[in-house]
Amino acid sequence: MEFIAANFAPIMFAGLIIFLLLGFPVAFSLGACGLAFGIVGIEMGVFPSSVLAWLPQRLIGIIANDTLLAVPFFTLMGLILERSGMAEDLLDTVGQVFGPMRGGLALAVVFVGAMLAATTGVVAASVISMGLISLPIMLRYGYDRQFSSGVIAASGTLAQIIPPSLVLIIMADQLGRSVGDMYKGAFIPAFMLVGCYVLYIACLAIFKPASVPALPTEARIYREPNGSGGYQSLLVLMVVSFMVSIVLARYMPEVHTWWLGREVTSVPTDEKVVVAMAGGAFVALVMALANKYAKLGLLSRLAERVTFVLIPPLLLIFLVLGTIFLGIATPTEGGAMGAMGAIIMALMRKRLDMKLLKQALATTTKLGSFVMFILIGATIFGLVFQAADGPIWVEHLLADLPGGPVGFLIVVNILIFFLAFFLDYFELSFIVVPLLAPVADKLGIDLIWFGVLLAVNMQTSFMHPPFGFALFFLRSVAPDKPYVDRVTNKVMAPVTTMQIYKGAIPFLIIQLFMVGVLIAFPGLVTGSLDKVGDYDLKAVGEQMMEDLNPGSEGGYGADDQTAPSEEGQEQPSAKPEAAGEAGPDAKAATEDDPMKAMQEALGRK
Repeated sequence: MEFIAANFAPIMFAGLIIFLLLGFPVAFSLGACGLAFGIVGIEMGVFPSSVLAWLPQRLIGIIANDTLLAVPFFTLMGLILERSGMAEDLLDTVGQVFGPMRGGLALAVVFVGAMLAATTGVVAASVISMGLISLPIMLRYGYDRQFSSGVIAASGTLAQIIPPSLVLIIMADQLGRSVGDMYKGAFIPAFMLVGCYVLYIACLAIFKPASVPALPTEARIYREPNGSGGYQSLLVLMVVSFMVSIVLARYMPEVHTWWLGREVTSVPTDEKVVVAMAGGAFVALVMALANKYAKLGLLSRLAERVTFVLIPPLLLIFLVLGTIFLGIATPTEGGAMGAMGAIIMALMRKRLDMKLLKQALATTTKLGSFVMFILIGATIFGLVFQAADGPIWVEHLLADLPGGPVGFLIVVNILIFFLAFFLDYFELSFIVVPLLAPVADKLGIDLIWFGVLLAVNMQTSFMHPPFGFALFFLRSVAPDKPYVDRVTNKVMAPVTTMQIYKGAIPFLIIQLFMVGVLIAFPGLVTGSLDKVGDYDLKAVGEQMMEDLNPGSEGGYGADDQTAPSEEGQEQPSAKPEAAGEAGPDAKAATEDDPMKAMQEALGRK
């Protein structure tokens, strides 16, 4: 019994692993393990019985958590956009734009995957949509089967890291950090990952062109009457939009000064990018609308199609992320605006009916309930684990690793990589992250950096052969039997499970490479965050003391020795010297408390 009491925390953690290996649902495994070990711990005297009395208050705190409201809002936004045919339109249009290039269809899949990630935020929806739409086209025109499977699965997992990612919302909540800061920190790494995918496709186009052929001429449907592709007017429209974005980014402080009515000398990079791109996209949309309704004939069919298909979801992305980055809206409010914007877009496209809305609401409710039950179970487990000094055990286990903070990050990421074989990102976020965050904080690791790093690592959980969920999603829609292509009428070979697994490995390596890059260069994450002002807290405290105890220059006690009381009676006023005569304790109380209050206020700010 003494051995069990002395090692209660590691035994409790081992018990949870056994529960999970037996196949019980994660939420109920967490809750049952927490309650069972809580009762045992009370009986053995490991912690007092009052521990379980704190549980109702913790559960009420979950229900009152405003941050988690963003999860159903962003989920609803993504489901409505995906089921209203946005993914199909995007893949068709972007595929036509890049089709004449070798690897063009793969580039279209990556770019559309990034756009779907920024709108849907749901990996399953992205992978299934692109698997149904893009995979048959890529196979039809001779793309390598392994590569086609890998690029679709990997592009779908971008929903893990590109804001408004659900995993970043959960990560921010578990780490006790702002969702807006987590989004800002993930902004640059997310697009670097997209760039790595594009670079890999470009290398294949150069060194293995047969595996990524160009789209044949007869498959390009948006052509002008004279037979041209219409790329000239599209290029002009893009140049104009790009120049507007550059001008906006260049004069962003002046724009902020005009908008806010006060001088702004600098603007964070992420805000510049989002606002400038929103301005450029809006100008392109206005030009396309003017060309269409005024019948100017200045834009080609391809240019108009690209504008009307790409710009509305882009503006929705800018509306959601821009308001969050600029501090105009919280992530929850941004998610609500995004959901309403998605409904309006679907109505304008005449693709929203009551059946689709009910399906989206039902799926959103299921996912929200799934998250809530896991969080309740994790809270029960975490409450008992903390009472058993579990965090201290984890700290002793990890804090003294060789290599300091870097060694800690390497070991933790290896641990997360292997746990991701068996647990998805919700389960990892609720079970493992709360145990690791205190140790990381004590080692001086920025928790935003830590959260983004773990989010990129957890992205690999969708790509692990043979357990990756993205691979399962693709397997469910990829042809598993020979079929007749509806365009060429040729018999096409199926896509095997092993081809899907092999195609995922290069992209899995790219994701792990990004993990290493973020460990080596934390500024890629922290450089996007708002800089904390350099305040002289001692001077601020002294100024507060002068305001609280005015001297001869003004205030009560300047010319007389009395100050009015609440009843209107005159009472002796306290001179500055009185604090010094009252003894060191009183002096410390009057000086330290204002300083501490100011530090806390500045820290919260």
